[in-house]
Amino acid sequence: MIRRLPLGSLRVFVSVAERLNFTRAAEALGVSASAASLQIRVLEEYLGRSLLRRDGRQVRLTEEGAALLPRVRRALEDLEAAIDDVRAERGSGILRVSMLASFLQQWLLPRIPRFQSAHPGVKLYVHTSIDPVDFVQSDHQVAIRMGRGPRWPGLESEKLLEEWLVPVCAPSLLRKYGPIDQWRDLQRYPLLHSESEPWSLWRARETGEEVHAADVPRAQFDDSTVIVRLAARGEGLALARWSLVADEVGAGTLALACRTPVLYGYSYWFVCPRRARSLASVAAFKAWIFAEAARFPEPK
Repeated sequence: MIRRLPLGSLRVFVSVAERLNFTRAAEALGVSASAASLQIRVLEEYLGRSLLRRDGRQVRLTEEGAALLPRVRRALEDLEAAIDDVRAERGSGILRVSMLASFLQQWLLPRIPRFQSAHPGVKLYVHTSIDPVDFVQSDHQVAIRMGRGPRWPGLESEKLLEEWLVPVCAPSLLRKYGPIDQWRDLQRYPLLHSESEPWSLWRARETGEEVHAADVPRAQFDDSTVIVRLAARGEGLALARWSLVADEVGAGTLALACRTPVLYGYSYWFVCPRRARSLASVAAFKAWIFAEAARFPEPK
């Protein structure tokens, strides 16, 4: 019988070995932790060697696992590169980029015409998602993601944009209720509450106080773009990401209600496989979007 290499188990092994955590490795691969554990057990039985040592929740590489990891990582990268070469021919040079829908709608869309004008030969396809990108199974070459740091093992990641939180509303609402300096000033406003940018972040940053359930507005939305649109319509005061509202503040459709922005703690990152750096379309898009980010103003 022909013995087949357990490629799926090898991918799981690299993911677990890089994170030393079954749960985080499984999330990155889009599988359950139990499925990842099973794949490791299959690989260890196939090799007749123990690759990982489990001590409660702690995971460590054995001597054999540490020796195997770099060789398997290189082999998988070579295999992925070969597959990408075939896909590149099939895709006729289409550059596929994944990013947050809010970032696309509020920040990138107004700037895309400049990219198309500068690089008419690059066909851009934009996919929106918050999930990790599987660069092996998908056709994507680049992802723009939010994070606290370079937390994508095996991938190239560079900080693209810092992010702040700012309170914004329609200019008419600001004239009616006035600027805010302290938490109690918010009582004058109808508040718009986002799950990803809750007002609790503003209070904790400004006063260090805990937020009680009674302080949280009843109407909540899970879409940051919806919050921006409601604020522009004069429906209330929103705590929004600067990248989503800066252009509208500049145009006068939104107004800053406070002079002191809050550093969000999350930034936008340019993420891609190492092998994608050699693609001309990736290099062109990266140079362009970093130039756009360098011109993007910080909140004042």
